[in-house]
Amino acid sequence: MKRILHNATIVNEGEKFKGSIIIENGRIARIMRLDVTLPEKYFSGEYEFTDCEGLTLLPGIIDDQVHFREPGNTHKGDIASESRAALAGGVTTFMDMPNTNPATTTLSALKQKLASAEKNSHSNYAFYIGATNDNMEEILSIDKSLYCGVKVFMGSSTGNMLVDSQDALEKLFSSRLKLIATHCEDEETIRRNMQEAVGKYGDNIPFSMHPAIRSREACIASSSKAISLALKYGTSLHVLHISTAEEVEMIRKAAAINPLITGEICVHYLFFNDTMYPEYGAKMKCNPAIKKESDMHALREAVKDGTIRVVATDHAPHLLREKNNPYIKSPSGLPLVGHSLLMMLELVSDGILDICTVADRMCHSPAERFGILDRGYIREGYYADIVLIKENEKCLPKVEYKCGWTPFEGRIFRNRICRVILNGEDAVTDGIINESVRGRQIEFK
Repeated sequence: MKRILHNATIVNEGEKFKGSIIIENGRIARIMRLDVTLPEKYFSGEYEFTDCEGLTLLPGIIDDQVHFREPGNTHKGDIASESRAALAGGVTTFMDMPNTNPATTTLSALKQKLASAEKNSHSNYAFYIGATNDNMEEILSIDKSLYCGVKVFMGSSTGNMLVDSQDALEKLFSSRLKLIATHCEDEETIRRNMQEAVGKYGDNIPFSMHPAIRSREACIASSSKAISLALKYGTSLHVLHISTAEEVEMIRKAAAINPLITGEICVHYLFFNDTMYPEYGAKMKCNPAIKKESDMHALREAVKDGTIRVVATDHAPHLLREKNNPYIKSPSGLPLVGHSLLMMLELVSDGILDICTVADRMCHSPAERFGILDRGYIREGYYADIVLIKENEKCLPKVEYKCGWTPFEGRIFRNRICRVILNGEDAVTDGIINESVRGRQIEFK
């Protein structure tokens, strides 16, 4: 297929300029600024022509942390349903976590996920391999091109995937793995806080206690341990879903010594704070917990100044009937992958971020951090993963998640996603998903 996207406002690598993009065989063949006259051949009928006047063009969003629930919990979501929702929201590449049932801690389990995605995924895809206290030899035997990173849960979010053996952690961090991505919460601190809450409230723990139970102290202690190990061994460490101002400063200082120590912030930590638990309750219960308004502002500033260069979702769907249980039985996690770009554009509309920063934190920097080949930028020779948006045009996005809800359900956003192009193909047009389009397994440099 040959096509031209003409006269768009292109946002890429710190610039915002008018131009046109030529797409051939699923890749960007040429980028022409507005002052370049288009050769006559592009109007000959050989190329499909799309007039993008008034539209802003971004690279496709790369989400480095999602939980699509396949296998084991497909009543909540699966690769087909959640990748479809992701695509509708402009996410053209996702990286799925290993805490499924069974967990993705073996080559066999990883290959099963890859096979399902090849058949069913609407977006481009990659998967993490999960660490346990005793699967190090298995991880070392797996071809690194088959996974995006090694996920280490240093908190209780995933039960039997908790890595709490110091020997196992030392071996993981010293083994020069591709990339270690950590969920950092100290299990002992959380257990102690939970016991105190049960003693005070019994079975009626209010959701507002969540940041006291999964406390900042739990996050700081665990992140400190992970960062110390990464400094000790020169590890490539990516600390996921940072939720406190203190962790931002830890990343800032550690990265000055070991630039391979980085962090990620998820969109909900940029929007919610602990004053909102009475309104949202279970619908904003996630791990790590959403904390103080001062943390929210510190996280926004970290994204703005580049201390944190990756913004994702930690998309984690649960049915409402599961979420609406009392606190102890209500699972943690929010479905957000189809709303993340719109949420970040709200910060642009509010003057908190600029759109070039959004493109970097959601497209360029994730591609660089994970070494993704030929994606994440508007560059000649790169895959044509593209999102076209209409700035300052209100929209009410459809909820596409299998679980059927999101904490942003019913919210009117101030920008609209008009078109999503995946590997050169029209995948979403004005909210209508092309059901025949399938994603590809991403490759790494």
